[in-house]
Amino acid sequence: MRKIVEEILEEKFQKSVVVEIPKESKFGEFSTPVAFSLAKELRKSPMIIAEELAKEFTEFNEFSKVEAVKGYLNFYLSEDFLNSYSDGALVDGDRFGEGNESGKILLEFVSANPTGPLHIGHSRGAIYGDTLLKIGKYLGYEIEAEYYINDAGRQIDLLGLSIYLSGKELLGKTVTYPEEYYRGDYIVDMAKEALTEFGEKIFREESIGDLASWGKEKMMVEIVQNLDSVGIKFDVFVSERDIFREWEDSLKELESRGGVYKEDGKLWLKSTQFGDEKDRVIVRENSVPTYLAGDIAYHHNKYNRDYDKYINIWGADHHGYIKRVESAIEFLGYNSKQLEVILTQMVALLKDGEPYKMSKRAGNFVLMRDVVDEVGADALRYTFASKTPDTSLQFDVAELTKQDNSNPIYYINYAHARIHSLLRKSSLLEKDILQSRIELDAKRKELLFLALRLPEIVRDSFESRQTQKLTDYLHSLASNFHSFYNSNKIVETESEAQLLKLSLVVANSIKIGLSLLGIEAKESM
Repeated sequence: MRKIVEEILEEKFQKSVVVEIPKESKFGEFSTPVAFSLAKELRKSPMIIAEELAKEFTEFNEFSKVEAVKGYLNFYLSEDFLNSYSDGALVDGDRFGEGNESGKILLEFVSANPTGPLHIGHSRGAIYGDTLLKIGKYLGYEIEAEYYINDAGRQIDLLGLSIYLSGKELLGKTVTYPEEYYRGDYIVDMAKEALTEFGEKIFREESIGDLASWGKEKMMVEIVQNLDSVGIKFDVFVSERDIFREWEDSLKELESRGGVYKEDGKLWLKSTQFGDEKDRVIVRENSVPTYLAGDIAYHHNKYNRDYDKYINIWGADHHGYIKRVESAIEFLGYNSKQLEVILTQMVALLKDGEPYKMSKRAGNFVLMRDVVDEVGADALRYTFASKTPDTSLQFDVAELTKQDNSNPIYYINYAHARIHSLLRKSSLLEKDILQSRIELDAKRKELLFLALRLPEIVRDSFESRQTQKLTDYLHSLASNFHSFYNSNKIVETESEAQLLKLSLVVANSIKIGLSLLGIEAKESM
């Protein structure tokens, strides 16, 4: 609706016009300060300009009235317009608010090392990324979800070593564990499985590499299953090991563009030329590429696939990598502004006010699967979507298991289920409900307007990358409906058909909004 008002104003004034939603409904549904921007040009006070402009909107059917208040123009949507818009929303059904945006986006998220099960920190970026994916696709963007498998380097070698040492211990051999290795019951379980599958011969030093590759594949299967348990699926899996085969091509490109130099036996990236605090080593004295080299080759690979936008969702500990990767992209001859990096902060869990117990299986992490088993995928998805990713998040899992209004996902679902309960109780036919006209008093209008704002909320959530705008909206819509329900008898009244139609508009927006969060709305509770 905001877009419709913006188009009307832009057509009238032949320029872009700011359209706001007043904090109080008594000032209308939309407001614009356009009179202030015209004051200098017209040499009049904004209040006089607004008074004059208000009279020029009487011919627009979209508005019941337009008032000038202290230089602002306040627009009150007409009953005819809101009924027409409601009819369109109900005809569109699940597609209400769908967009037709163009553009190809590569969205990379999770990318957890396949050296252990997914912990709760990984799941924040996973759920946030998948929510952005769903919203973006709904708006029409062509988006691919990509998982970058970190299967090269020391962490995979350590996985193989850890399984090897655990296996030796299972065989009754004396084992001296190094300072750095992977701990947890999952390593013991993998060693037992390797023993069953390959026999004792696999636990030889020369087989550590084989154990590493085998263990990595096992972990990827578990990671994919964990992600699937909360409805997350990837279009593409890219192997770091495969990407490293392209490193020489990336290096030649950097050298040809003067992006590197040698010093102290190392090869350095001139990242300070593009705002980094210091130049970065990309090849060590022993000729082994650094972790950054893998990132450079990976982004070279990405840009060669020709997307319009590249979005990376990384953990907050990767903050220092942003400038160096952007520098490499520029030296490779690409536009680093096409890359957007979103950082997710840490997650702290409580249970009944106490720190959540670490997972024995993982050693010293809280596993995603444990939390999903306790609170359910819906509650976890809603919680992680309800906060901006750049803020640390602490929540109590006990609160998310409550079946009352203190649990936000329960509260929203209850509004949706209440509406379907009303429909089941009603003796009216669906066509009679849909053909009715909603007569609007202040409270009905406020609820209907809020329900019809879904498209702009969805768009704003994606464009700002703030999924919490959608969760906040759904909670507000549910709250408004619960209040309306408690104040109005609906079934078996003269207004039954129109109030059920109003309720259907609300239910449709709740259903769509929850689906974009990866949650299926409940019709009974």
